[in-house]
Amino acid sequence: MCLGIPMKIEKIQGEFAQVQSGSLKRQVNIQMLSSIKLGDYVIVHAGFAIEKLNSQKAKETLKIIHEIR
Repeated sequence: MCLGIPMKIEKIQGEFAQVQSGSLKRQVNIQMLSSIKLGDYVIVHAGFAIEKLNSQKAKETLKIIHEIR
């Protein structure tokens, strides 16, 4: 089973972005997605941003993850 985490784009540097979810910050590859900008939410899996989410869906998903922790 794979788990992708919604994370917010904080900084973009070429083919990589710094993303954040809560206190967790990571640098991920964004090559698979186009039109990514600061403030967007993406699903991150294994160091790659694999899908762009609308902010409402991302916040709902993060709320559920927080509730089950």
